[in-house]
Order: sequence, then C-alpha cells, then structure tokens
Amino acid sequence: MRQFQFIRSNTFRWTAAVSALFAVFVIVLFGFIYWKIDAYLIARSDRTIGMQMNYMAGLPHDRRVDAIADHLGQDSRSVQFAGLFDARGSRLAGNVESVPPMFRIDGSVQGTKVARTNQVDGSDPTIRAVGRRLDNGDVLLIGRNVDETREISSVVGQALALGLVPALCLCLVAGAWLSLRAQRRVEEVNQRVQRIIAGDLRERLPHHGVDDPFSRLAVIVNGMLDEMETMINALAGVGNDIAHDVRTPLTRARLALERGRTHATTLEQSQEVADRAVAGIDQSLAIITALLRLTEIENSRRSAGFGNVALHEILREAYDVYEPIAEDKQIKLGVDIDLKLHVWGDRDLLFEAVANLVDNAIKFTPAGGEVRLVLLRGDNESILRVSDTGPGINEEEREAVLRRFYRSDKMRNTPGVGLGLSLVAAIAKLHGFRLMIHPGPGGRFDIVCSDRKDR
Repeated sequence: MRQFQFIRSNTFRWTAAVSALFAVFVIVLFGFIYWKIDAYLIARSDRTIGMQMNYMAGLPHDRRVDAIADHLGQDSRSVQFAGLFDARGSRLAGNVESVPPMFRIDGSVQGTKVARTNQVDGSDPTIRAVGRRLDNGDVLLIGRNVDETREISSVVGQALALGLVPALCLCLVAGAWLSLRAQRRVEEVNQRVQRIIAGDLRERLPHHGVDDPFSRLAVIVNGMLDEMETMINALAGVGNDIAHDVRTPLTRARLALERGRTHATTLEQSQEVADRAVAGIDQSLAIITALLRLTEIENSRRSAGFGNVALHEILREAYDVYEPIAEDKQIKLGVDIDLKLHVWGDRDLLFEAVANLVDNAIKFTPAGGEVRLVLLRGDNESILRVSDTGPGINEEEREAVLRRFYRSDKMRNTPGVGLGLSLVAAIAKLHGFRLMIHPGPGGRFDIVCSDRKDR
C-alpha cells in the first residue's frame, strides 16, 4: 500500500477539497442556468399563447375555424394545441378533445393536462394554455407544449456529466501527480539527509534551479550545510592544533622540572628551572584563554553591550599603548586620525581587534620599518586601517591566516599562538563589519565598518 500513501498527503487532500468546491460551484451554476432558461422559455411561450389568443378571438366566427386548422396544420413538431367549443362544451374545431376540468376560462395562462384528439400513447400531456369565452358564448382554448424545458434539462445534465466528471477526474489526477512529485522530492531529501547524518558532509539537498519555495529552501539549507562543513572541518583541524600547541609547552615544562629535580644543586638553579616551567605553563594558559575568548566572541555573548564607539579614540589609545613597544624594536609607529568617526559596537572588543592588528604589525616588521594607523571615510562606511612595511601576506595565504593556529613557514620562529587574526575576524563578524586583507609586500589590514540604518 506504499504507492497509495499520496492519498493521505495534504497536497492531495487540498486538491480533493478544491475539486469538490469546484464541482459544487459548477452544479450550482448549471442549475442556475437551467432555472433561468426554463423561466425564459415559459415566459416566451406564455407571450406567444397570449398573442395567438388575441388573434384568434378577434377573427369573425366563420373564419375562426379555418384559422385554427391552418394554425395546427403548420405545427410540424406537434407542440401547438387549440380548441373551439360551444356553450354546451361540444368541440367545434381543434385538436383538444374537451375543456380540461378545473380549467379557468378567465384569459390567464396556466398549466393543465389536456386530452389530444387521436392520441396514440394514451397519455395526456401537460401544456401551458389560456381559455377565453367569446361574445357568442363559445369557448376558445389556445395552448403550447413546453416539454422543451425538459429537453433542455436533459441537455444540461449531459453537459454537466460530460464536462464536470472529466474535469473532476483531471483535478484528482493532477492532485495525485503533485502529491507523488512532492513525496518523491521529500523521499530524496530524506535519503540525502540520512547520508549527511551518517557522516557524508559533502552531500547536499537537490534543487533544480527553478524559482519555487522548495528549491529556495534547498539553496538556503545547502548554504547552511556548507557553513557547517567548513566549521566541522575547522574544528577537526583545530583539535589537532590545540593538542600540538598545548603539548609542546607542557612537555618543555615537564622536561625542565624533571631535569631540575635531577641536576639542580643550588637555589638559583632551582629557581631557573621553575621559571622555565612557569613560562611553559603560561604559554599553555595563554592558548586556552585565547580559545575561550574566541569562543565567547563567536557566540555573540557581548552583543547586548553595544553602544556608540569613537573610532578615533580607539586608535589614539592603541597608539599610546604600543608606541613604547615599537620604539624598543626601532620601529616608527605613526597615526593619522584627523577624522572623528563613530560606529555602533562594543568598545573593548574593537580595541582588542585593533590591538591585535597593531601587535602583529610590530611583531612582523623588521627594525627600521614603519607601522601606521589610519582612519578613513568611504561611502556610508568607516575604514580603520593598520599597515606596515613588513613582509606582508601573499595571495595564497589570505584565507589561511584566518584559521586558528595557522602560522606560515617563514613565521614559525616568531612568538605567538596563531589566534590573533582569528580573534580579529570573529570581532568583525560579530559587529557586522568586514576584515579585508591586502596581499603583497607590506602588510595592510582594513576593518570596514558599515553605517547602521536603524540607530
């Protein structure tokens, strides 16, 4: 019975409901058409009968009998009725055997059964007729068979059967097809989701490039799966990086303590061993602290504390903090903050991002070089730029440097844990800003702060 599951689907049920409403509408419409046509034909017959009565009644007596005979003789469909009776009720002319009982001779059109002369089947037809008593006492009856309305009823019924039933069946077939189509798409999605759950992170939901809600949803979900695949792959690599970067300083601390316990003979030697061990432990703690900080920022826990932040003040503060450090390394630290620009964000986080960029620039710029902090204004955005005269970042490493613990081969001997730029990227993403890395000799990093429209 699996092939009949579409009958229980909402698509098929809705199609069946709409088809039923359509059928009711068509039946009511056809009934209204029949009622209007029936009323029209009866009214037309009544007017015709009335005009015929007036004509016959206005004729002289000696011409009336011939007029009735001519009138009936021209009736090829045998729908006309006429009868002329004397005062005693005897038939003088026409095809009506007698005046029907309870028939009103008052000139009004009414429905009645009449007995036709020379009736073959023995049934008395129901007609619309009018009766009038003439000046000489005779009774004139003129009538017309309105069985045409029953013929129209039959035609309407046939049209209804031949038109509505196939249309209703077509609607149900269309509903079944739509339901089966949706069922197949859902089944295909279910199979792919099962493969994703089983660990195939490269699997994606199907979409046919058409502009329908299902395809748009598939595109959105596929984008989410791309992001999840990237995050999971990054986490898999980060685990190994964490283990390696934390194990190295801890191993050094352990070896230092082990050797110190064996070889240290004086207090000074023991203190030196303890200092090396503390340095290794501090490095491990710095890695863990940086990871926790990065996780906190990526989870957007600080977004509730946003406010109006003066970028020029942040640059000035970063310059004041790092100017002595740059001087010790014989590096010129310059600042260009002629503009006073404000953005919506967290001041501490933005200062932390700028501080990381300045610290990296000073760290990788050789002695005699220069680091500059610049504040610019673009189209509906503020640009915070940190540039240096160091080796810079090549085109191939622009994306890689944002990964956690990434360190290029030429920087392996430089102190650091490889989380600075990851932290800056996370802070920029939290604020809705863009971090732009310009490749080539000389490092240049831009934090592009778009203006908020809802402040």
